[in-house]
Amino acid sequence: MAHIEFFFDLSSPWTRLAFQNIQPIVEETRATIAWRPFLVGGVFNAVNDSVYAGRADPSSPKNRNTFKWLKDWARVAGVPMNFPSRHHPLKSVNAMRFCCAIEDDQDALFRFSNQAFDAYFGEKRNLDAIEVLVEIADACGLDGADLARRAQDDDVKLRLRANTQEVIDRGGFGSPTIFVDRTELFFGNDQLPIVRQAILEADL
Repeated sequence: MAHIEFFFDLSSPWTRLAFQNIQPIVEETRATIAWRPFLVGGVFNAVNDSVYAGRADPSSPKNRNTFKWLKDWARVAGVPMNFPSRHHPLKSVNAMRFCCAIEDDQDALFRFSNQAFDAYFGEKRNLDAIEVLVEIADACGLDGADLARRAQDDDVKLRLRANTQEVIDRGGFGSPTIFVDRTELFFGNDQLPIVRQAILEADL
């Protein structure tokens, strides 16, 4: 049975799509999956700083079409995509620390991440705000105030740094970074068909 590692940052619209779209693949193939939070800004700073230059002119033909395609993909996926909002670009450090605080409880991490994606891309809420993250955690059955305290612990901060460095060390350059059986790297929502193919081939 193939194993997937899905490294993600809540600030990424393409990750929001891939988070949704990989779920039927997991169900179909019976692959196992580990949700792995990291800080995409740290990866950009280390190995892919050209991203920032690409954002400099939102009216460029590439950016205009990219935003259109993003919303086209969102309609196909059946998820809201009110993006960009006034909170873009999101720093996401606080949000990803919340995720790292519950990474060992994968069910809780999945629920929180799903709610957070909807809050940011559907409702245009500010995931940089601790009070918003607390409300999201409470809404999915977690203790938001306790999670906010845990997110400030040194071990959680170290975990976020370690997860981010792991993506860099394993060749990743953005979010989502997806691995199949640790060796095969894939990037982005549009590569999910070949992620599925890699899973099927791994199970032969």
